[in-house]
Amino acid sequence: MTDLLSLARELIPVVHAAGAVELGYFRSGAEVMDKVDGSPVTLADQEAEALIAEKLRRLHPGIPMIGEESVAAGAIPDISGGEFWLVDPLDGTREFITGSGDFTVNIALLKNFVPVMGIIYAPVADELYFGAAGAAFMSVKGGALQKISARKNPADGLTVVASKRHGDPERLNDYLKDKKVAQLTNRSSSLKFCALAAGQADLYPRLGPTSEWDTAAGDAILRAAGGRVTTLDGKPLVYGKTERKFLNPEFIASTEQA
Repeated sequence: MTDLLSLARELIPVVHAAGAVELGYFRSGAEVMDKVDGSPVTLADQEAEALIAEKLRRLHPGIPMIGEESVAAGAIPDISGGEFWLVDPLDGTREFITGSGDFTVNIALLKNFVPVMGIIYAPVADELYFGAAGAAFMSVKGGALQKISARKNPADGLTVVASKRHGDPERLNDYLKDKKVAQLTNRSSSLKFCALAAGQADLYPRLGPTSEWDTAAGDAILRAAGGRVTTLDGKPLVYGKTERKFLNPEFIASTEQA
């Protein structure tokens, strides 16, 4: 399993390269288009995914890739063997379009349909997170890698992270009403998982739709840091749901039983 950490390190130049593509468009502006489902996409999404797909094919040609943009275009390889990549080249497209820096590059490796390695890069903040084999790390602005871990729930209350643009505030408030909450903050993209993995937050309830490429890398990193992601009934989040077009059920990401 330690090979998975080596694999994550091997992918650092890949997410940096994809991030550089996105930063170029972020600074100069990118044309916004609508996908079939009405969600926005830019040339930055498409070029970053093409770059990642090419790099992954060269590095590990036998592993199929499920990417957000390729699935939208109808390209879905055979993943019945349970080993595949899940890629969201630009998670947080709306934040990208509106000029916020809360967007990320996400790559996850799945084995037996379980996310076992994840890497997330936030180009604007120059923050890198990755995790596998029970160990998670982060680096800020090219600095040294620091080991990170999920924390125990603080006695003075939970720090809860929620989506900026998705979800039902009334349902969230209802879910939290019996919990001791010290702070509620809003973040976009997979950075919510990273906050939990880095010991900066305790609970991320997602009471709204997501797709597997939105969650797999963050799920892997949080697991490696000692946290977990479950459905509302306490079961692990399941991946490889081709019959559901890779849509996730609602879930709770936590650092421990919250």
